[in-house]
Amino acid sequence: MSKVSNRTKIATALVGVLAIASSNLVVADPLTDVQKADSMIHADAAASQKNVDKYFDQAQDMLFEYGSVADERESLKSYNDYVASLVADQQKTMDSVQSDINGVDKLRQGVVPLMFKMVESLEQFVQLDLPFNSEVRTNRVNELKNLLNTAEVTLAEKYRLILDAYSIEREYGSAVAVNQGKLNLDGKEVLVDFFNLGRVALYAQSLDQKTGWMYNPESKGWDKLDDSYLRELTKGIRIARKQGALDLFALPIPAAETAQ
Repeated sequence: MSKVSNRTKIATALVGVLAIASSNLVVADPLTDVQKADSMIHADAAASQKNVDKYFDQAQDMLFEYGSVADERESLKSYNDYVASLVADQQKTMDSVQSDINGVDKLRQGVVPLMFKMVESLEQFVQLDLPFNSEVRTNRVNELKNLLNTAEVTLAEKYRLILDAYSIEREYGSAVAVNQGKLNLDGKEVLVDFFNLGRVALYAQSLDQKTGWMYNPESKGWDKLDDSYLRELTKGIRIARKQGALDLFALPIPAAETAQ
C-alpha cells in the first residue's frame, strides 16, 4: 500500500509540474502580443511623426510661397497703379493734341486765304516800290505764287517762305547797296551801277562815272543829276562796295510828299 501511495504522489507531482508548465505557456502568449503591439505602436508613431514632419515642411514651404506671392502681388499692384497713372497722363496728352489738331484745321481755313493775300500784297508793293533788284524781287514773288498751288510743300513751309520774303523786303529798307545792270533811256540800254539808299532814293551812274541819274517816283522815270553830284555819287558807291572809308556824302533825294 505504501508503494501505491508513493507512485500516486509521484504522479500527482508530475501532474502539478505539467500544470505549472502549461500555466506558464498560457501566460507567455499575451505578453508577446503586448510587445508586438507596442512595437507596432512605436512604428506607427514614428511613421506618423514622419508624416507630421513632412506636412510641417510642406506647410512652411507653402507659407513662404504665399509670402512671396503676396509680396509680388503688392509689387505688381504698385506697378499697375504707376502704369495706370501714365496711361491717364498719356490720354490727357492725346486729348490735348487732338484738340490742337482740331484747332489746326480751323486755323488752316483762315491761314490759306491770308497767305494768298500776303503774296498779292507783296507783289503790289514790289511794283510800287523803287525799282531796285527788280528782276530778283519779281521772281521771288512769282515763285511764291506758284508755291501756293503746289501740294508737295506743306502749309507751314509755304508760310515760312512767305515770311522770309517779307523779311528780305524789310531789310531792303535799311540797306545801302550797289548792283550793276542796264538802264533803259529813250529806248537805249546803258550799263550802269544802281545805287540805292534803302527806300529813300535810287540812283544810277554810268560805268565811266561821267553821268548820273536819280529815280523819280512821281514820274516813274529817271532824272539826270547835275554834274556837281557825280563826285558824291561815286563816293557813295565806293562806300557801299566797301572800297572806301565811311564818310559823309551829299545827294539830292525825292521830296517826301512825292515819294512812294
